[in-house]
Amino acid sequence: MELPAELDTTNRADEWVIEQGMAGHKLPILDQTGSDTVHLYPSRQSKLTKDEEVIESVGDRSKLFAREKDGWKGKKAKAHKVLTAQTFAQSPDFMFGPIPGTNPVLTGDDFKEWHQAIGGELTSVAADSWRTVLREKHPDMLHLLQFPYNGEPPKRLVTSKVVTPNPLHFVRNHGGIPLIDKDKWSLSLDGLVNHPRSYTLDELKDEMRFPRMEKLVTMQCSGTRRIEQINMYGGQGDEVPQAPWAEGAIGTARYVGISLKKVIKDCGGLVRPAKHLELYGAETYIKDLEAMNYVVSVPWSKVKANEVILAWEMNGEPLPKIHGYPLRVVVLGYIGARSVKWLYRIKAIENPSRAPVQSKEYLYFNQQVGKYNMRPTDGIQIQEMPVSSAIMSPWTKQAVMHTGKIRCKGWAYSGGGRWPERVELSADGGFTWYEVPPEKLSKKGRWTWRVWEIDLPCDVEGWIEIVCRCWDNSLNTQPLNVRAAWNWGLHVTSSAHRIKVYSINKSRPVTKQRLDKYEQLGIPLAPLTRYETVPGQSMEEYEQFWREHDPRDVDD
Repeated sequence: MELPAELDTTNRADEWVIEQGMAGHKLPILDQTGSDTVHLYPSRQSKLTKDEEVIESVGDRSKLFAREKDGWKGKKAKAHKVLTAQTFAQSPDFMFGPIPGTNPVLTGDDFKEWHQAIGGELTSVAADSWRTVLREKHPDMLHLLQFPYNGEPPKRLVTSKVVTPNPLHFVRNHGGIPLIDKDKWSLSLDGLVNHPRSYTLDELKDEMRFPRMEKLVTMQCSGTRRIEQINMYGGQGDEVPQAPWAEGAIGTARYVGISLKKVIKDCGGLVRPAKHLELYGAETYIKDLEAMNYVVSVPWSKVKANEVILAWEMNGEPLPKIHGYPLRVVVLGYIGARSVKWLYRIKAIENPSRAPVQSKEYLYFNQQVGKYNMRPTDGIQIQEMPVSSAIMSPWTKQAVMHTGKIRCKGWAYSGGGRWPERVELSADGGFTWYEVPPEKLSKKGRWTWRVWEIDLPCDVEGWIEIVCRCWDNSLNTQPLNVRAAWNWGLHVTSSAHRIKVYSINKSRPVTKQRLDKYEQLGIPLAPLTRYETVPGQSMEEYEQFWREHDPRDVDD
């Protein structure tokens, strides 16, 4: 078959890059189901289509589609009709293709286009949300996805404080940031309860009715450290559920609110066969061209244990808009995806929610399950986070000059009410382990991380692999390699964190002498890989060595 020039891999300028797997998005799939191998080349963007007649038949979209929860009362089918009446540009491949060196890293053009295509008040959601990000978040935040917004703090700030300041707390959104008027907001609790009711925020804050709860809570996204899985093998490439998180998708804050259990009691308790509570967030979420609000569920057993908080305060301040103002859910020890923001409804139901975030996303698959054989029922719904840890300093591929000890900092966390009991580091790839001294670990807490630092002994020079692992109070620990944790959805990178560091041990006389020579000649040390004409020995030193030692070859 004659190929278009842009798909022909013969004599291309980038052929070497393609052959070496550095541009996997350009590689054909090899079909070897027949006697001959057939090359299935990546498809080109087909011509974009738009059926204006179908879209017009929906009605006046400026009146139909309001923002937030009002947009989807009886209108889901019409929004779906609008979205399926047209095609959209393909998103760039950020797993096989290069991840952009920009901030925001990914822009979320597909989600922006879907919102604009629906029309009405959704047209301006992406721009409005970005303004909220810039207003409420620290200027040094790393914006992984502009819309829906996903952002984490830079490594140097992740563990700079045990309690994460609000502007530095990571954000993982699934839709736009709702702009809610507190005075017009209410929370309904219905479904399988004896007395369905609706509450204003002031009613929920009434301490005569509902006792206050205050908890220091670490929240972690199940995508934390996903970049390690991506760097090993590409997986599901949807930008929104699979943003390329590093180690900063975790944060700790002090929340004030009330126990959901008390509100259910105020409604007369549950009616059989209720076993789960469905939680509704006001943001618009689009999945498979279906528009809806964000919906997940938590089991009654979790609520009954007073481990689900309805919170209105974060670190002594009203919830920031980006974190769920005026009311959000905080589920202790679970993945962040269950801690619904902009909460407006709770529904008691019998089974876990069938909404897509609960039933089709945040699933942990066997490694043999992937794109062409994946079924949601093959995945385990992710709830409690396993034990995990990460090194925040130094960074991978950094050169570290030291005198026998490398200063390392990081975090450790375990979900489900467990806590880090011991953190260990290794400078030799995991053969020899050193324990972080107890006085170098932050205070234990049932629902919180522990930040740590250690002067890690390192006598060797050259490339080393520093590894970090945590043991929790139940003696759970981390798998020792990324492959053991890899899954198609790229969730829960719980393996021991590994970084490659170039050790420059200045306590070694030869190394110190060489470094002194660089300084005398005014030659910069960085970058490590740049070749410099700085002889390691003079010819006199070279000849002196052979005068004092046996020759290279042996005489007969």
